[in-house]
Amino acid sequence: MIHIPTLSDVAPLPYSPEGIDVSRCIRQGVLFTSIDTQPYAILSKTDTASALNAYTLLGLEFPLAHLDDLSYETLYLKTLELKTDRELMAASVQEELFEDEFSLIDFLKNSSDLLTSEESAPIIKFVNTIFYQALKRRASDIHIETHEKKGEVRFRIDGVLSKHIDLDKSIISLVISRIKVISNLDIAEKRLPQDGRTQIKIAGKSLDVRVSVLPTYHGERVVMRLLMNAASIPSLEELGFDHAMTERFYELLKFSHGIILVTGPTGSGKSTTLHSFLQRLAGPEKNVMSIEDPVEYDAAHVSQIPVNAKVGLTFAEGLRSILRQDPDIILVGEIRDAETAQIAIQSAMTGHLVFSTLHTNNATSAVTRLVDMGVDKFMITSTLLGVLAQRLVRKVCESCCTLAPIDPMDARDLSLSPETLVAKSVGCNACSMTGYNGRIAVGELLMIDEEVQSLLKQSESDTDFRQKMKGTDMVFLSDQLKELLVTRQTTVDEIIRVGVKEA
Repeated sequence: MIHIPTLSDVAPLPYSPEGIDVSRCIRQGVLFTSIDTQPYAILSKTDTASALNAYTLLGLEFPLAHLDDLSYETLYLKTLELKTDRELMAASVQEELFEDEFSLIDFLKNSSDLLTSEESAPIIKFVNTIFYQALKRRASDIHIETHEKKGEVRFRIDGVLSKHIDLDKSIISLVISRIKVISNLDIAEKRLPQDGRTQIKIAGKSLDVRVSVLPTYHGERVVMRLLMNAASIPSLEELGFDHAMTERFYELLKFSHGIILVTGPTGSGKSTTLHSFLQRLAGPEKNVMSIEDPVEYDAAHVSQIPVNAKVGLTFAEGLRSILRQDPDIILVGEIRDAETAQIAIQSAMTGHLVFSTLHTNNATSAVTRLVDMGVDKFMITSTLLGVLAQRLVRKVCESCCTLAPIDPMDARDLSLSPETLVAKSVGCNACSMTGYNGRIAVGELLMIDEEVQSLLKQSESDTDFRQKMKGTDMVFLSDQLKELLVTRQTTVDEIIRVGVKEA
């Protein structure tokens, strides 16, 4: 038997010898890599004899080696990604698509990993490609729409929709049927809305997909939300807030009871922030429970309950049940009504640490919203620990942005000098022609201490309270957004879209 050395602690890069069917080699346990410019043939440890036979038939003369388990897994995933990238570049979307009906059995036969689905019909490969491209471009949602004469696929990237591809009208129905199959929805039902869920695996990464199908005038449209698992939940430092804000989060999370609220519009990152807080506190010694609509993150050490209004499991009912489960920390997905607000505040008063979200424009108006819901003001001031109002602002692409004088009207509205130079988005290949790349989190944090409690009691309205808070060291959203503009990290259009004006 040939002695095959094992290489350890290497950073293998995938390598593709000319004229070799990489897909077949992957299946037979043969990978190729380049280490210090020297090509190697890497054989699978699990079935070395079979891999060696397959390699011998290729007629190559590369040095043979094994890799340690971690390095082998890394090389395997990188090889899959390289293979898929090349397939996507070579493939034409206009290729002939079969108008076959797809059964669940056909799907299960090819569902191990989307990148290794070699035998799939073209429509299956095309749907797999949509998922792969969405993941690669960091999309949070995939929109598939049917118009009068064509279909359209769009991705929501950094909070904004951008077109991915136009499709022929006949192809759109096949794509939607395929998505229904993998989501266990009724293919024949085209008159009623349907909701489903599926899980996909791409290059070793698993993610849940929430699917919503809605009938429209010209045909059905599908929106798919790509949901992350526990490994994707960022730490407090990775949320994107500045260092001072992160330090205040740590101070806030030292409390053992009370209620912490996160506010902001849809898509501002509220759920991500709350789950980051939970992961900071969760562990085997704590009983952490949540009720969410829907469950967006599969979080470790958290018992997660999805709201199901059809059977009467609302936020309020779920919260009542959670309180009988001896919880230490509770996450309520959203406070929508007076009943949920009352139970959440009472839970905080009885020794539980409660996290939740509200839909308000800023941190100071959260108190007014709870009062409007019928919660006594003294209960709010005695249980509320802090309110974070946050936004996600797109960063201008450093590869293509230009500088230009600010528009005089914008300068006047933002109280800036007319000579101020600001960043302008242009668009290039690095940012998929959007002009932006990545996002920055900004937030105003209202921490309730004795001074703030006193100001709250003295204030007659939300506006009055906000004006009083401007005399403290609290940093407001509008100030942070203008700072991002002046330091040329984003554009005027972006801070107006996010909402630089005080509500």
